[in-house]
Amino acid sequence: MGSKINNYHDLFSIATGHTPYPYQERLAMSENFPEIVEVPTGLGKTDAIILAWLWRRRFAGDHIRALTPRRLFFCLPMRVLVEQTKDKVEGWLDNLNLSGSNSETDGNKISVTVLMGGEDKQNWDLYPERDAIIIGTQDMFLSRALNRGYGMSRYRWPTHFGLLNNDCLWVMDEIQLMGKGLSTTIQLQAFRNKIGTIDSLSAQSVWMSATLNQDWLRTVDFDPQKEVNTVLKLGDDDLNVPPAHKRINAVKTLKRADNDSKKQKDLAKEIISRHQAGTRTLVVVNTVKRATELFKHIENNKPDAELVLIHSRFRPSDRKKVVQSLLDEPGESGTITVSTQVIEAGVDVSAKVLFTELAPWSSLVQRFGRCNRYGEYDNAEIYWIDVPEKDSAPYDEKEFSDSLVTLTELEGKSVGPANLPDKVEGFVHRQIIRKKEIFELFDTTPDLTGSDIDISRYIRDSDDMDFSVFWRDIEKSKIQDEGLPHREELCSVPVSDIKNLKDKHDVWIWGHIDGEWKLVWNYNEIYPGVTLMLDAKQGGYTNAKGWDVKSKKKVDVIPCSEKSRNKFYSDNTISEGKWESVAEHTDEVCREMESILREIGLDSNLSKSLIEGARWHDSGKAHNSFQAMIKEESLKDFSAPPAAKAPNGAWKNYSGLKNPGDDERRKYFRHELASGILALQNNRSDLAAYLAAAHHGKVRGSIRSMPDEFIPSDKKRRFARGVWDGDVVYETDLGGGIIMPETEIDLSYMDLGAGENGPSWSARVLKLRDSPEIGPFRLAYLEALMKASDERASGGGKND
Repeated sequence: MGSKINNYHDLFSIATGHTPYPYQERLAMSENFPEIVEVPTGLGKTDAIILAWLWRRRFAGDHIRALTPRRLFFCLPMRVLVEQTKDKVEGWLDNLNLSGSNSETDGNKISVTVLMGGEDKQNWDLYPERDAIIIGTQDMFLSRALNRGYGMSRYRWPTHFGLLNNDCLWVMDEIQLMGKGLSTTIQLQAFRNKIGTIDSLSAQSVWMSATLNQDWLRTVDFDPQKEVNTVLKLGDDDLNVPPAHKRINAVKTLKRADNDSKKQKDLAKEIISRHQAGTRTLVVVNTVKRATELFKHIENNKPDAELVLIHSRFRPSDRKKVVQSLLDEPGESGTITVSTQVIEAGVDVSAKVLFTELAPWSSLVQRFGRCNRYGEYDNAEIYWIDVPEKDSAPYDEKEFSDSLVTLTELEGKSVGPANLPDKVEGFVHRQIIRKKEIFELFDTTPDLTGSDIDISRYIRDSDDMDFSVFWRDIEKSKIQDEGLPHREELCSVPVSDIKNLKDKHDVWIWGHIDGEWKLVWNYNEIYPGVTLMLDAKQGGYTNAKGWDVKSKKKVDVIPCSEKSRNKFYSDNTISEGKWESVAEHTDEVCREMESILREIGLDSNLSKSLIEGARWHDSGKAHNSFQAMIKEESLKDFSAPPAAKAPNGAWKNYSGLKNPGDDERRKYFRHELASGILALQNNRSDLAAYLAAAHHGKVRGSIRSMPDEFIPSDKKRRFARGVWDGDVVYETDLGGGIIMPETEIDLSYMDLGAGENGPSWSARVLKLRDSPEIGPFRLAYLEALMKASDERASGGGKND
């Protein structure tokens, strides 16, 4: 591979099969990434930014590599084309012999991960020192960057919060579609700049669109005049390249459709009459409801063409099929595709005839780019469909009226890139997140009802918010055996359908406190980002048309390869694996930590705290209540107690567990809470103690008792998470020459204020969070390194 790639031109040509545009080469060879990329649709923005990152991480000099973050987060506003982008990038890496998985043996390769919700088995977060490309939607990325990750275990939130705010390049594509999410990406970058990230591991942002106004990036905390150093555009040398010249000067004649959006039946007939055999006709409408209705009218007319319906309400496997139907070359009769605005987000497809509903000008430009995209036709036609202002949702009425004026002026003219007016709307930032809220979001402890701070208003506009559903063959007597959904099962549903859903379906939600599936009785329990389980027998979905709350046809259940029960708060965390003592497992964790630190090069003080936290992270497993989780007869055969790991068959069954005595198993016992307290009592730093306690994500900013937790017979003793004041933990070898002396647990740290031992646990954590030297982003990143080291030492399992 090295002998073939002597320069960026070679890399790009081998990866893509064609030569780069001059602007793509300028991007790769510059010292820093531009903050803004403004390039017409169809001229390779995705290729430019991803392959520039790859060149800089793998082939440029040490100085450039050090300036380039390890993780590339490619953020799309719509989920429909995430898989298509993933397939494209994996193809490039295959061509370069760089494609790898998130396995222990693929350290020199680059993994490509999709974040789309569901159970995440890709393990990208176990290797924070490796180069990685992660592709997903703004919902997945922004919720994780705000420490409330949609579609994932709440106990992994801090890990992703740390990794998405340190040592990463964020690329936002088609930002004209992001709505409130755009404001949040800007504010997050402002906070990273001001609060601070790990030194030498910065987080950078690039915003991309064919129609972009630099003032879109102006917020109360971000001034583009000061923060934006580079805007990348096409140069004259790009315009003279034959393929670019052909695309930019493509002829696309604009006309007004004879029928407006209200005349669906007549509009369907008009579309069929304009369709040309052997070509693609593309119809773009603004809402899923109108798209499905128009598709039905076209279908009823039985045109001589293949029909495709595409929107965001499909499960991944069905979505992949409809996207492939969209991308396939038309047959002899041609293809008529009806789509929502998802077609705007990076789809590389070209139609000879395009119908589009009235929309904001920036969206119309994107849609125009899907007609005669390559300049392959001498002439192509675009018909715009009028939409009454009262039906302007999800857009603003003023945006409609402004576009209407421009479309009227252009009627009868070509609207190829060379002929478009230089017109970009303004952008009003509403409901932006502030620094105070970022600090508040650091704490992931749920309230006693299992509720959390609602971040949906920072992710999408209110009329564009989603939650996810999946279907199972429900037997109510066995419902607690149902496990986590896999990504392939999930379907996105608009929040506006909550009432229809609840009226027509039994709906189950996971209860974080009691650790069981429970029926939803109140609409307020359903909110953006939540995942719900439905009964397949009650319908709600068809493979061809996606989400349909009115459908009563049984839904095809997607089989899962495994359905492990979701533990959450309901059970004690066990540590399955080969027999290992606390010292043996801790030595392995420290070796993994040292391996990570050699690659990323942290400040020596932070590195010291991480190693110290790793050394103490499992000291709490020496507690009698952890050892009592293992069968006595099995533990007798282990030669080096206390045990940190034990085989599957060695653990006790927790059904029917009753209030124990002082030295027995305890409900909700968390060994890591004991670890953090033991570290403090043995004069370890606040940071090391916090990292020891936080490595499972369940003991972080506060120490709190659980509802119906077992309590000591002496009710005056403090208790929390199965740890009781006065518990004695015997002398234990922690490995590395560290012997923990016999220690009596002092739970006064859970009290508010300061006591004999100094500040409370919460006060110590808040001091770390608020410290200019640490802060929320750095602290969460250190947590992520702890979690990765522990899980890798445990065999790569996600042991929440």
